[in-house]
Amino acid sequence: MSAGEKAKAKTEQAQGKTEETVGRAVGNDRMAAEGQAKKSKGDAREAKEKAKDAFKH
Repeated sequence: MSAGEKAKAKTEQAQGKTEETVGRAVGNDRMAAEGQAKKSKGDAREAKEKAKDAFKH
């Protein structure tokens, strides 16, 4: 996994989790949903990079 893409994935996951948690804490369903979507995007990016790495070897 390239370092840049790995960092982007981890950042998206962390930001998404934080946004989701804050959204739920304050009762903002939209914010919670956006955070969950951002976290999922980071998960997908990480999975894509891991798949690319698997085929390199």
